[in-house]
Amino acid sequence: MGKETPLFDRDLSWLSFNHRVLEEAADSSVPLFERIKFLAIYSSNLDEFYRVRVASLQSISGESEGADKNLLEEIDSLVQVQQEQFGEIFLHQIIPTLRDEGIRLNLNGNFPRTWADDLRRYFMDKVVHLLHPTLLKKSMVRPFLSNGSLNLLVELHSRRPLKNANSVRKPKYALVGIPDSLPRFFQRSDGLGGYDVVFLDDVIRVNLGLLFSGYTIVHVHSFKVSRSADLGIEDEFEGNLVEKIRSSLSKRKEGVPSRFLYDEEMPAAMLGFLVRYFKLENGEPVPGGRYHRFSDFFGFPNPFSPRLERPFPQPLSVPALDSYSTMFEAIKKRDWLLHFPYQKYDYVVEFFNQAAFDPKVVEIKATQYRVAPNSAIVQALINAARNGKRVTVFVEVKARFDEELNLLSAQRMEQAGVRIIYSHPGLKVHAKMCLVTRKSRNRKRLRNYAYVATGNFNEKTARIYSDQGYFTSDPEVCGEMEHLFRELHKPTGLWPFKHILVARYNLVEEFKRLIDNEILMAERGLPAGIYIKMNNLEEEGMIRHLQTAAEAGVRVRVMVRSICRLVPNGIEVRRIVDKYLEHARVFCFENAGNPRVFMGSADWMGRNLFNRIELVIEVRDSQWSKELNDVMEIQWRDNLSARKLKSDLSSERIALNGEAVRAQTAIYDFLRDSSQSS
Repeated sequence: MGKETPLFDRDLSWLSFNHRVLEEAADSSVPLFERIKFLAIYSSNLDEFYRVRVASLQSISGESEGADKNLLEEIDSLVQVQQEQFGEIFLHQIIPTLRDEGIRLNLNGNFPRTWADDLRRYFMDKVVHLLHPTLLKKSMVRPFLSNGSLNLLVELHSRRPLKNANSVRKPKYALVGIPDSLPRFFQRSDGLGGYDVVFLDDVIRVNLGLLFSGYTIVHVHSFKVSRSADLGIEDEFEGNLVEKIRSSLSKRKEGVPSRFLYDEEMPAAMLGFLVRYFKLENGEPVPGGRYHRFSDFFGFPNPFSPRLERPFPQPLSVPALDSYSTMFEAIKKRDWLLHFPYQKYDYVVEFFNQAAFDPKVVEIKATQYRVAPNSAIVQALINAARNGKRVTVFVEVKARFDEELNLLSAQRMEQAGVRIIYSHPGLKVHAKMCLVTRKSRNRKRLRNYAYVATGNFNEKTARIYSDQGYFTSDPEVCGEMEHLFRELHKPTGLWPFKHILVARYNLVEEFKRLIDNEILMAERGLPAGIYIKMNNLEEEGMIRHLQTAAEAGVRVRVMVRSICRLVPNGIEVRRIVDKYLEHARVFCFENAGNPRVFMGSADWMGRNLFNRIELVIEVRDSQWSKELNDVMEIQWRDNLSARKLKSDLSSERIALNGEAVRAQTAIYDFLRDSSQSS
């Protein structure tokens, strides 16, 4: 191989992805309320980026000067440019378009005086009892600014007469938190078919005089603090990890400030007081507008719903699968591939429910990474244990931001008799898998039924994440999954898997072997191609292997949603951002005209390949292998929502040569037509 191509920085690559999200908000062809949601997604993503990645870089750069310091400066510069674009989109595109549709978002307190009674009534009925205004004095305990909370800093002047002409009136400052328990937006009809919307912030602002009688309100400005999401577990390898995580969850809310966002109109003296009083010197100060936390725009009211939105189509049934009386009968007959959210996730829930009540089922094993609140799958596992089944669930308690929910669901299952295996120190289990053991018809033999997915056992995210799930009773696959569950109980790292790909065992070696095979095919003049889809492509060794394949004449195509360190030099990289979050990991190898298609949980990041348990399986059934490959090709033909990644990390539209294709619509139509013809 010649001179190695440099790689993108992972954090700058992520920022380019978030900028791609912002581009959707700017696209006038996207329905208005979808554009508003993309603003919310951008804001939510950025806040988590500062809590996780920037907080980590700040911690490192605080200990030493150099590359991390330079990277932080580059991040700040890029984010500043993006924030200016965000403001331009919001103020000059979204708000005027809302107005054209009969929805007036009134900003900066610019609403008619005739509203005063309505706003005061709402304030007194719904808001005032949730407010805890606090005068900020050195002698008092300093209020804690929780992560992401919205606050108003109020400058007050006493109305008492000055003692003499030489006296100087000193300002007082007060803190008013904007309550999270109320909608961020107040909506009212104008009686003529239109609607007015006001930020809750402004409802509070115009009524502050009711809170501070005896004072003149001079300035009111908003601010927000983001805190590090690090749980601060000093030693993951000693003691009870579950108890350490449980006791550390409260500390996350108290993490060190990683970003301090304030109203740029705030006077310098007021800003200086705020920084000193709350000791925000270490937080990254970012000047912004009057309003913060645009992730609240997920809840922006649409009085004309579903107009101005892109509706979710009804998930498809699979008639061939419905023709069987039970999921076990269907899976015994053949493998089944499902595509979410295009097809019903009900089949997965039903698989668990039937396993819970089928008298022939003797054992259920499953992993839990991120489950839905009030999860139907967790309830099915509880029911199974209560019905006398042996149920074992491996619960990953280190799934960031889902630790508490996972601990609570594990506790519920454990109380019902489910055997819970918790995280291993230094190791995450990210595999999405379930194995059900069932007696045969004559009750003399046992048969395994497996489910493997690219997404979590989460019926909530299955409605908005694009994923695949695969049912099989293949004895070779199921047999090795049984060994994998034993490894989760007592990891050895030594089991010789042959029919499934498992990170930290054989996954990296098998993927490299598959790539090498395509290189060999290209050298022999046979059809050779690699087409992979994942969330993140970061691990240098795998990237270099792909580059070697491309140099050898293999056509390499990459569909990556988020982080991509691979510079598109001889390899085309595309990214789809649309209504559904592209979450699947699929790997297609041409193999001289006899394609091999794999799917599973593993991104190609160092953490996934070497520090986690990930599971990838081959789609062996030729019908489903072709179908999954066809779905991938539809995505590659997307010339509306897809963008081509350029060597400067910017995005380029795909040329509209011929038919316009929006993959997420086309896949739904393809699956609907396929099910009707089968």
